[in-house]
Amino acid sequence: MGGIDGMGGREHVRVAVIGSGFGGLGAAVRLRREGITDFVVLERADSVGGTWRDNSYPGCACDVPSHLYSFSFAPNPDWPRTFSGQPAIREYLEHVADVFGLRRHIRLNHEVRMMRWDADELRWEIETSGGDLTADVVVSATGPLSDPKMPEIPGLAEFPGKVFHSARWDHDYDLRGKRVAMIGTGASAIQIVPAIAPEVERLTLFQRTPPWVMPRTDRAITAVERWLHRQLPFTRAARRGLLWGIRELQVSAFTKRPNQLGLIESLAKANMARSIKDPALLAKLTPSYRIGCKRILLSSEYYPALARPDVDLVASGLKEIRGSVLVAADGTETEVDAIIFGTGFHVTDMPIADRVVGADGKTLADAWKDGMQALRGATAAGFPNWMTIIGPNTGLGNSSMILMIESQLNYMADYMRQLGVLGGRTALAARPSAVNQWNRRVQARMERTVWNTGGCTSWYLDAQGRNTTVWPGTTGEFRKETRSVDLSEYEVIRGRDGDRGRRVERVPAAERPPAKPGHAAAKAAAGEAVA
Repeated sequence: MGGIDGMGGREHVRVAVIGSGFGGLGAAVRLRREGITDFVVLERADSVGGTWRDNSYPGCACDVPSHLYSFSFAPNPDWPRTFSGQPAIREYLEHVADVFGLRRHIRLNHEVRMMRWDADELRWEIETSGGDLTADVVVSATGPLSDPKMPEIPGLAEFPGKVFHSARWDHDYDLRGKRVAMIGTGASAIQIVPAIAPEVERLTLFQRTPPWVMPRTDRAITAVERWLHRQLPFTRAARRGLLWGIRELQVSAFTKRPNQLGLIESLAKANMARSIKDPALLAKLTPSYRIGCKRILLSSEYYPALARPDVDLVASGLKEIRGSVLVAADGTETEVDAIIFGTGFHVTDMPIADRVVGADGKTLADAWKDGMQALRGATAAGFPNWMTIIGPNTGLGNSSMILMIESQLNYMADYMRQLGVLGGRTALAARPSAVNQWNRRVQARMERTVWNTGGCTSWYLDAQGRNTTVWPGTTGEFRKETRSVDLSEYEVIRGRDGDRGRRVERVPAAERPPAKPGHAAAKAAAGEAVA
């Protein structure tokens, strides 16, 4: 695998994949299925798993049904629960790495420090903590939920107790008998609160904005069900298809007719009222925005936990810290021994963007300073032969991100085929006009969605208030949009004279060869997912 590039003895590979979560491992499997074995997966940690490795907090679980939250090409008939917990999902990803022979490609403890496009050599120069290398193509699969966001709170540095983020849980710190503050009410917090409330002396939850919470109908999957899914694969496929279809039918309410979400809102209020009998607490927990504007959370334990006598809700954000006393914006003071931040991630300002330097010498962060945008959620103008998995406007509000990842893997596979057809030393650069046109289409569709009209501020929105995170359509629509690469949307850059770095030429669209159809196995792989 790989070779020496002749420039300082660095290793050279055809493709460098960044990250080993669902996106990175999926890309690795798909590359092998396309017959490409000259690639590496660069992982900054000491094991695979991505966000499902990093988030190991008590109660951590997925809010998408297990049989939909898995690769279509790697079905798991033995999921233990309908909504599986973090240990089971991480075990699944380790299994994928083993079964598909990915270990030989994975470089653990290789954090990418910088990636620079060499316009003369038509390749990426990559600096990592484990050594440098070059690659013809980079597939960035770092994911939007990989870098925790810590708020800047006056006095935090002087807090004498324990402080950590939910995605960097300190398992060596014993919470039993401690006074604990939980900051934030997002997806992690509503799982952590019920899990630790019975252990701590007192738990105080700091809430800026209440979430909408629906019941989580989780249960153990019976031995009979698992046997059927192993022996009769069509039952497993039918289950996945039903889960997918229900969620596809829900999309129009989120994207076109938010007023139809009123019934769901009523169900969420009923879920709240079943556990919260105190009118004052009920008022604090009732959102003032349309359900769906922020991510709808699933839990059947969150509200009962908040009704406990040893759990307090401060309906105001944390303003400052004075020694061991936390002061809320409304003046409420709470003395604690430990602070847990469930304050989300750098989603619209991903740190990896500062480490990618494109053809004009600008970083991806500079290119995206006015908002993230990528052609079909995958390629950015000014960054040849670079693509991202779970890129701008590929997130979902109601279904499985694995469906979106597999669609982007289809696009990646055809991208590699197109490079193969063009032959030689070649790069594809997304045309700014194509990127802008795609982004305008997406943003126009976004105007009617509940995420833009629901009356809330969420992590879906960037600093300019634009929704650069969510896909305003069905997963089936996105699959059609990413089924193949349209070369008219790209500038073809080709090296010449056989000498690396001597000359490059840009090939006019009229002179480009037609796309070569994928081989039968590739076509089967591209079409085997539900949707």
